Amino acid sequence: MLKFYFHPTPNPMKVALFLAEAELDYELIPVDTLKGEQHSPEYSSINPNNKVPAINDNGTIIFDSNAILLYLAEKTGKLLGKEDERGEILSWLMFIASGLGPYSGQAVHFQKAAPEEIPYAINRYRREAERHYQVLNDRLADKEFFVGDSFTIVDIAAWGWIDKVIPVLGEGELENYPNLKRWFEAVDVRPSVAKARATGSDVGFKSELDEEAKKALYPQNYKA
Repeated sequence: MLKFYFHPTPNPMKVALFLAEAELDYELIPVDTLKGEQHSPEYSSINPNNKVPAINDNGTIIFDSNAILLYLAEKTGKLLGKEDERGEILSWLMFIASGLGPYSGQAVHFQKAAPEEIPYAINRYRREAERHYQVLNDRLADKEFFVGDSFTIVDIAAWGWIDKVIPVLGEGELENYPNLKRWFEAVDVRPSVAKARATGSDVGFKSELDEEAKKALYPQNYKA
């Protein structure tokens, strides 16, 4: 059975949504990143980058959320769009992987978690996150989904991060992107989303961002 290494953060939630949407069976393996479990030798053998998510599909190991989405979509033939849409699927999937996700994550870090306020960094990452939101908003001006006329892994990848708009941009900021807001609200009522949100709800993940958690999440900041 497929093993899914999970923590309830944006990138693993993408995979949880795919698994729910595609109705795939799997074994959930919690990895409590605030406790540093991602740095264990056991998990390092699964993902040497020490991040979640990862999957082990009967011996085939894949890490990085968008790589997992692409792998599972190709294996199952689900949520991959039409054959002639592959270029668009790849383009938008990589746009999210290299742009929306990293800039959103850094925007949250410098606004919420950095030990000191650095105006340049806050402005840099927040403005880039806003720019990526605008690109997505423009894309949806006359579209229901990002690629073609069906729900695909691009929508799943985008949902994982747009779901975190409040820590990234703030309360009510999605109103500035009406097309993106319309799309998000339509996706968010899918039954698979409710199922994805329940993933790991019975696991007692650490929630406090204390010094132990910061050392686990940002070990490079604590090197001598």
